[in-house]
Amino acid sequence: MKHFLLSCFLFLVTVTQLVAQPVSGRTNVTISGYVWEKGSQEALIGVNVYLPGTATGTTTNTYGFYSLTLPQQDSLTLAFSFVGYETVQQTVSLRKNRELSLFLTPGQALSEVTVTGNRSEEKISDSPQMSKIDIPINQIRKIPAFLGEKDVLKVLQLMPGVQKGSEGSTGIYVRGGGPDQNLVILDDAIVYNANHLFGFFSVFNGDALKSVELIKGGFPARYGGRLSSVIEMNMKEGNKEKLHGEGGIGLIASRLTLEGPIQKGKSSFLVSGRRTYLDVLARPIIKQQTDGQTVAGYYFYDLNAKANYDFGPRNKLYLSGYFGQDRFYANDKESGTNINLDWGNTTATLRWNHLFSQRLFSNLSLIFSKYNFRISSDETDAVSNDRFALRYSSGIRDFSLKYDIDFYPSPQHSLRFGVQSIAHRFTPSAVVLQNTLINQFTTRIDAIDVLESGLYAEDTWRPNARWRINAGIRLSHFIQKQVNYLRPEPRISAAYVLKPSLSVKASYALMNQYVHLLSNTGIGLPTDLWVPTTDQVKPQQSQQIAVGIAKDFADKGSARGLTLTVEGYYKTMNRIINYREGASFLLINSPESANQVRWEDNVTAGKGWSYGGEVLLQKKLGRFTGWTGYTLSWTQWQFPELNFGRKFFPRYDRRHDVSVVGIYELNPGITLSGTWVYGTGNALTVPLAKYQAATHQVNPVITNNNSFINEFFSYGRAVNDYSAKNSFRAEAYHRMDLGVQFHKKKRRHERTWEFSVYNLYNRRNPFFYQLTTQINEQTNQPTKTVFERYSVFPIVPSVTYGFKF
Repeated sequence: MKHFLLSCFLFLVTVTQLVAQPVSGRTNVTISGYVWEKGSQEALIGVNVYLPGTATGTTTNTYGFYSLTLPQQDSLTLAFSFVGYETVQQTVSLRKNRELSLFLTPGQALSEVTVTGNRSEEKISDSPQMSKIDIPINQIRKIPAFLGEKDVLKVLQLMPGVQKGSEGSTGIYVRGGGPDQNLVILDDAIVYNANHLFGFFSVFNGDALKSVELIKGGFPARYGGRLSSVIEMNMKEGNKEKLHGEGGIGLIASRLTLEGPIQKGKSSFLVSGRRTYLDVLARPIIKQQTDGQTVAGYYFYDLNAKANYDFGPRNKLYLSGYFGQDRFYANDKESGTNINLDWGNTTATLRWNHLFSQRLFSNLSLIFSKYNFRISSDETDAVSNDRFALRYSSGIRDFSLKYDIDFYPSPQHSLRFGVQSIAHRFTPSAVVLQNTLINQFTTRIDAIDVLESGLYAEDTWRPNARWRINAGIRLSHFIQKQVNYLRPEPRISAAYVLKPSLSVKASYALMNQYVHLLSNTGIGLPTDLWVPTTDQVKPQQSQQIAVGIAKDFADKGSARGLTLTVEGYYKTMNRIINYREGASFLLINSPESANQVRWEDNVTAGKGWSYGGEVLLQKKLGRFTGWTGYTLSWTQWQFPELNFGRKFFPRYDRRHDVSVVGIYELNPGITLSGTWVYGTGNALTVPLAKYQAATHQVNPVITNNNSFINEFFSYGRAVNDYSAKNSFRAEAYHRMDLGVQFHKKKRRHERTWEFSVYNLYNRRNPFFYQLTTQINEQTNQPTKTVFERYSVFPIVPSVTYGFKF
C-alpha cells in the first residue's frame, strides 16, 4: 500500500511540473479567470464560456474557474451564459495571456430576454456527458413538497431512471441499484445516511445548497466507489458583500440561514440550521392518552456552516461542515420500559485551491465524515420479572485526502487527474442481554479498519466539429488486513453532433464498490449496517452501456430552454450482497461472543441485471418551467441461497414510471406549481394463506416417588404460507401535489406564503399488505382470512411562511 500511495504522489508531482512548464515558440495564448454572481460574489458552477458562432468553449469548474487557450489574435468576443442569469459578452484583445474575471447578474424569471449569440446556456447536445441531470436550486424551492419541507432527494425521485422507495420516503434506487450504490457527496464529503424521520425527509437543507447534480451512467473517471449513481451537492459560500438571511416556519420544522462578509470582498461565512418540533407538538397528546405514565418524542435537527478566504487570484481556502442528529425516546414508568434511538451524520471539509498558471488549477481537500446509529432498550417482563436489554450500534468513520488537478492545454483538450485515499473505520454490532448479564457487559466492539484509494485521469477531447469525447481510466485500490484488491476501471462517453442542436451519444463505465449496506427492510432505515469488503465478501462490480440522443430546441420563443433526451441502458451487477434467510445480528445472552460472530456468515453474494429506456423533456427557462419523465425498466437479481437459486425481481423493480412537473410564474407575486407521478407496483413477498399448525412440546415432570416422566403437550399456532420471493405485485402508485406561492417584495426584504396539498385526490397508495383473520364477536371463532392493504398518507395540506432580508 505504501508503494501504491508513493507512486500516486510521484505521478501527480511529475505531471504537475510538466504541464506547468511554458511552451516555447507557441502561437497560442490563454485567457482565464473566475465567474461570480453579482451581489454576493458566489462562484458559479457550470457557466458556459464560448466564442459565439463557433463550437469552441468551456465551462467553469466547481470553484467558478475557467481557462481557454486560443490562437493569438487582435480581438475576439467571448460570451458567458448560465441558466437564470443575464448573458454577458466581452470583446478582448488576445495578443498575450490575460485574466478576465467577471460577474453575472441574476435574470428576471418572467422576462423573455433576446440573447445575442448562438446559445444562451450549455447545450446538452454539445457535451459528451450523458445520463446527467442538473436541477436549479430555485426550481427545487418552487415544487410542492410533503408537509412543506423542500427536499432535494424527493425532487431527484421525479427524474427518469430514479425509482422512489415506499410512500413518502427519500429512498433513491437508480437503474436497478440499491440505496448503498449511490455516491452522495456534500462539499467532497461522503454522506452515508441521508435520511431524517426514518426516511421521510433528507438531511439536506435547500437553503444552504448552491448546486445539485445527478449522474446515472457514463461516469467520469474522477468518481468511484459506487455502482449506480453520483449525487453531488455543493454548499453556498456565503455573501461577500452584505449580510443576508432567509428562513421559514412550517408545520413540523423551522429553518434559518445567515450569510455575510467576514472581510468584505475577501471572505465570507454561511450558517444554516433547521429543527423539527414534532416532540413539542406530540407531548400533550401522549400525556393525555397515557395519564402521564409515558414520556415519548422524536425530533431532528441539522446545521450547515461554511467559511472561505480569498488570498488573491492564486489561492483560496474553504472550510465547510455539516452536523445532523435524529432522536427518538420513549419511557413507560409503569412497565419500566426505556427506549432510546439516535443517529446522525457529521462531515467537515478543508479545501485549498491553488492556481499554478492560467491553464493549471488544483484543489487539495482534507475530509472527515462520520455516521453513527445507536439503540438502547431496557424492558422488564411482567410475568417472569426478567430484565432484558438491547444494545445495538453501527457506525462508519472516514478520514480522507483528495487532490485534483484541472489542466486546459488547448480548446480541444480539457484534462483532469488526481488521487484520493479514504481510511474507513466500521463498527457494527448488536447484543441482547438478560438479567445479571446486563451490568457485566461493556459495549466496546472491535473496529474494522480498511483503506480505499483511487488514482484517475480523464480527458474531454474535441477532435473536430462533430465529435465530443470524454475518456478516462480509474485505478481503484482496497486493503483490509491481508486482503488487497487493485482494479482498473475504464470509462468513455462520446457524442456525435448530427447538427448544431442534435447529437447521438454512447457511454461505457465499469465501477467497483468496496463498502456495502446490509438491509433487512429495503427502506433505508438507520438500523441498516455499513460493512466493508473482506476476504470472504468480494467487491461489488457493475458494467453499464448506454446509448441515446440529445436535442436542444429553439433558443427563442416558447421553446427557449427546452431540451429532450432519450436513452437506453443495459447494466450488469456482480457480487452484490444480501442477507441470508433468517440471518440476524442479535446475540442473545452472549456478550462474550459479540466479536466472534462474523457478519460475513450472515450474507450471500449474487448478481443482477437492469435494462430499460428513459425519456426526459425538460424546460429550465421562461415563465413556464418543469419536466416530463418516463422510464420503462426491468431489474432482476439472482442469489444461490435465496429463492432456491432462481431469479427474482427486487422490491423496487418498477415496469413503468411517469412524472410530470410544472411551475408557472403567473406574475411577480404568484407562482403556481404541481406534480403528478405514476408507478407500477412494487414486487413483494406476501403470504398466500394462513393455517393452524400443531406444535408438540415435551416437559419432564417429577412424580411422587421422585422419578421423571415426560408429559406431552400439543397446541396450535398460526403459520403463514408465503409465495415465491417478490412474486406479488402491489397496486400501482399515483398521486398529485399542488402548490401556490404568494410573494411580497419590498426594498430590503421579501416574504412568501406557500400553500400546498400532498396527494390531492386522496389516493390510498399501498404501504404494506397483511393477512388478517376476522373473528366472530358472538362465538369468538375465526370466520375468514382477508388480505388487507394499509396506507400511510391521505390528503395532507400544509402551509409555510418564508422570509428573506
